[in-house]
Amino acid sequence: MKVSIKVTSDFICPWCRIADARLEKARQSLPEDVEVEVDWLPIELNPGMPREGMDRVAYRRAKFGSWEYSHQLDEHTVEKGKTDDVTFNYPAIQRVPNTFAAHRLTLFAPAGLTRSLLVKRLFQAFFEEGRDIGDSEVLAEVAGECGMDKEAARHYLFSTAGEAEVIQLEDLARQGDINSVPTFDIAGIRLTGAVPADQLRYYIMDAYRDLLKGGGARCQGDKRLP
Repeated sequence: MKVSIKVTSDFICPWCRIADARLEKARQSLPEDVEVEVDWLPIELNPGMPREGMDRVAYRRAKFGSWEYSHQLDEHTVEKGKTDDVTFNYPAIQRVPNTFAAHRLTLFAPAGLTRSLLVKRLFQAFFEEGRDIGDSEVLAEVAGECGMDKEAARHYLFSTAGEAEVIQLEDLARQGDINSVPTFDIAGIRLTGAVPADQLRYYIMDAYRDLLKGGGARCQGDKRLP
């Protein structure tokens, strides 16, 4: 019996990167007999972003009013990331990418450990290395770094495969009132925000105990966290 965990996130969201680290910490703290099945669902924070992305300074000025205020927000996530061993190297990031292709690549990756590894590596590629994860050549390289077939990934990315599926999944997320990321669905319980690892562990264990009791339907609900 595996506890189902679905995470709706975007690769340019620093809180999603922190949430990924916290989920991994929660998973590592589980008893050996508790198994989880994690899947990653797409949503674009900037669905209207040009395919080639935007200069980060111009984008952040337009979004937040000034580069100085944007820098303050960056520093806040840098400090928050330290407690979870997460690095944000904002000076390395020159462009804000269009993340549609990155979400397509995530669906191309085999579900399970490979997909989770790819998600983690995409976060690292963007937030630590400043790589343009909107570029299909860069994405194919990242896929290869995760043990995937680089040429198969490249062929996929330069086709239209997966486009309709990403659009459909994003529409379903919005129809389900997912308006912010990260959003966790742990066996029917929705948690919004970069949920602390101990709280993730609590809800995973609660879901596991329900499975042991016979897997009856759980009460669906939303829990928003800071």
